[in-house]
Amino acid sequence: MVALAGAATVVDGVAPFSEQTLLALRNPAEYPDVRHLFVRIDGEIAGYAQIANESGEVVIHPGARGKGLGRKLIEDMLAATDGRLAIWAHGEHPAARALAAELGLERSRVLFKMCRPLTRPLPPTELPDGVRLREFEPGADDAAWLRVNARAFATHPEQGKWTQQDLELRLAEPWFDASGFLLAVPADDPSKLLGYHWTKRERADDGTPGPEGEVYVVGVDPDAQGLRLGTALTLAGLEYLARTGATESTLYVDESNPRAVRLYTGLGFEVCATDVMYARRD
Repeated sequence: MVALAGAATVVDGVAPFSEQTLLALRNPAEYPDVRHLFVRIDGEIAGYAQIANESGEVVIHPGARGKGLGRKLIEDMLAATDGRLAIWAHGEHPAARALAAELGLERSRVLFKMCRPLTRPLPPTELPDGVRLREFEPGADDAAWLRVNARAFATHPEQGKWTQQDLELRLAEPWFDASGFLLAVPADDPSKLLGYHWTKRERADDGTPGPEGEVYVVGVDPDAQGLRLGTALTLAGLEYLARTGATESTLYVDESNPRAVRLYTGLGFEVCATDVMYARRD
C-alpha cells in the first residue's frame, strides 16, 4: 500500500494518506479495529481504502483511474459504515470534488497546510519570566505530556484522543528527535509541563533529514493560557528547525480555528495546500 500511495503522490503532487493511516498500515497489530478495503485488476491491487473510527482515506493507482474504481471503493466504504463516514480528499482535486457531489457528500471539514521559508528572519523568541525550555524525555515525560495534550486539544477530533500507544508509535518513528520536542516548564519546577512544541523532520532512507521541518503540534495547558506561550513556543521550534538545517517550515491547522490561523499568518505562514473532508449531511 505504501508503494501504491507513492505512485499516486508522484502523479498528484500530494500524498493520499495521513500519518495516522500510514501508522495503521505499518502496525496492523496495534490497530485491530481499522478496516481495509481493496479493489483489484487481474489480481493486482489497484485501489485501497482505510476506515478508522468514522473517517476514511482512499487511493487509486494512477494507471487504473477512469474505470470507476474510486467510486466503487467509496460506495463500499459508505455501505460498511451505514453512511456515517467522513472521507478525506487530500489536495482538494477537482475530480474528488466532483465525485463527492455525485455521491451526495458535502464539505464537513477543511484542513490548511501552511508554509513559510525558514530563510526569512524569524522574530525573537520571548519566553515569559520564570519559564524555560527543555527537551522531552521519553518515558519520564509521557504521562505529563498526554495529560496536557488532552487538555489543550479537548475539542479536537483526533489530537486530544491520543493514547500511550499513539505516543509510543511516534517515538519509535525514524524521524523522532527528542531535541526537537521542546517542553515549556517553570524554571523552579522542571517536572511541571506548561506547554510544548513538537517538531518533525522526515528522513530519507539513508537517515538524512529533509529540507522541510514541520510544526508537528503545539499545545498549551489551559491553566497556562495567560502566559502567552503559544507564539513563544512556535518561534522556539522554528528556530530549532532553522538551526538544524531545515529551509522550509510547514504546519497543518483547521480552517475552523481562526485564532490559530491568525497566529501563524502573523508569523509569515501562508496557505500552500488544502485538504477537505466530505460527509453526508446529518
